[in-house]
Amino acid sequence: MSVVILGGNECMERQYSNVCRKFGYKAKVFCKPCADMKSRIGTPDLLILFTHTISHKIVRCALTCVCGDTKVVRSHTSSVNSLRDILKEQMA
Repeated sequence: MSVVILGGNECMERQYSNVCRKFGYKAKVFCKPCADMKSRIGTPDLLILFTHTISHKIVRCALTCVCGDTKVVRSHTSSVNSLRDILKEQMA
């Protein structure tokens, strides 16, 4: 399964990826906006939006480019513990 994480802290990108790998997910982490974000997001199984550290423009862009099969989860906090909780909830 694949996960795309938008937002969060730049210094924690590797930690986000490691947590996702421990749960068996392949992760792409975008803490800052990039030029070709629509094409780089692709079609993930799960889209996690850390809304406290991301702009409304990026949220709208991400929501328009994902397909109907993608589950979208919004979290106000961008901590590793909140990511673990989200992934545990998705596994259940």
